Formats: sequence, C-alpha cells, structure tokens
Amino acid sequence: MSAALYHATILDHDRHPRCAGPLPGATHEATLDNPLCGDVVTMRLVVEGDRVTAAAFEGRGCALSRASASLWSELAHGCTPAELRARLETFARFVAEPVDAPVPAELGELAALAGVRAVKARRGCATLPSRALAAALLGE
Repeated sequence: MSAALYHATILDHDRHPRCAGPLPGATHEATLDNPLCGDVVTMRLVVEGDRVTAAAFEGRGCALSRASASLWSELAHGCTPAELRARLETFARFVAEPVDAPVPAELGELAALAGVRAVKARRGCATLPSRALAAALLGE
C-alpha cells in the first residue's frame, strides 16, 4: 500500500520541492490546514493579464501534502485561471474515483497521487494544496 502512496515522483517533490517559498507580489493567496494531521499550506499565485505567471507554496506537512503543493505550483504556471479551475475540478473528481479508474491526461504528473484513491484517510493530505489554490482563485 505504501508503495502506491509514495510514488517516486512524490518522493522527489517532497525531498526537492519546486516553487517553495514566499512569492513577492502575489495577487492570489489562500492558507488551509488539515487539523486531523497538522498539515498547513499557503498557495500563492501571480496572475497577470489572463495567465498565471508565477506560483509558489509554503507550508509544513507530510510527503503527500508537500509533493502535491510542489506539483500544483508547477502545473499552475502558464495556465489561465479558467484552465486552472478546470484542472482543480478534474483532480477533485479523480481522487474520489475508484483505484482502477483511468487517469485524466490533463493532470500530468499529478497522476503520481493516484495511490490516495485507495486510502481515503490520505486524500485530505493530497488535496489540501488544490483546495487552497481553489480558495485563492475565489478571491479574484
């Protein structure tokens, strides 16, 4: 079970997170926590015109939460807010699907989080960053 949860991509993004740290000039920001496990994440975006030109996260938590935040920060860059919202919705549906359900191609490396579909208790860890991004976009 842990092998499915801790895919090599997840371990890499946890150990070497991308886009981690403050984001000066952020236009969108939201912080969420998971009181059940103690994970906390702040997702920040810079939206200029109709594109996300920068994304970053800060937080503390488990490997799934940190890796998900890193993956989402990379994925958000270059998207329009509408494209990002669509991917967030696709991801929310994806993690709730059965383990053997196909992985939507538009999720890219987020497919590495497929293991959480088999462990309901870990879904909150993997979805915390995406829920924070969705909350940040609501502030438009």
